[in-house]
Amino acid sequence: MIVVVMGVAGVGKTTVGRLLARELDAGFVDADDYHPAANVAKMHSGKPLTDDDRRPWLARLNEVLREYAARNAGVVLACSALKQRYREQLFAGVPDGRLVYLRGTKEMIAERLGARREHFMNPALLDSQFAALEEPAHAIVADADGAPEAIAAGILPQLS
Repeated sequence: MIVVVMGVAGVGKTTVGRLLARELDAGFVDADDYHPAANVAKMHSGKPLTDDDRRPWLARLNEVLREYAARNAGVVLACSALKQRYREQLFAGVPDGRLVYLRGTKEMIAERLGARREHFMNPALLDSQFAALEEPAHAIVADADGAPEAIAAGILPQLS
């Protein structure tokens, strides 16, 4: 099973994604690990990425998903995937990919981002994340305001 956990920065994609991967006995990939240094520096400085910045990053993530699919191996990818066209690029050539949208309020997420100490994402970019967000029409939707274990437990039955 190929699962993409999407949402704005700070919503819990990595935490929930790791829990889902463990329960599904699948691999886990964090899209942040695939950003080129220039993208990381740009976000760290408080500048939002452009579509041109994201294009090669999304293409590489699509390759990763297709590699898992070719091996018939499961994977959970934590990725912002804020726009429909980004999701289309991620899932191109990936059979039976599933999308999980972690939804949260700007206030809740701002509080989480303010508490982060070891992440390159500048909290000042939260407004641009919400401005870019196109909520998916077809996804498993989970509210991100609970405990990560409870969120993952609520998602799992919907993946089967």
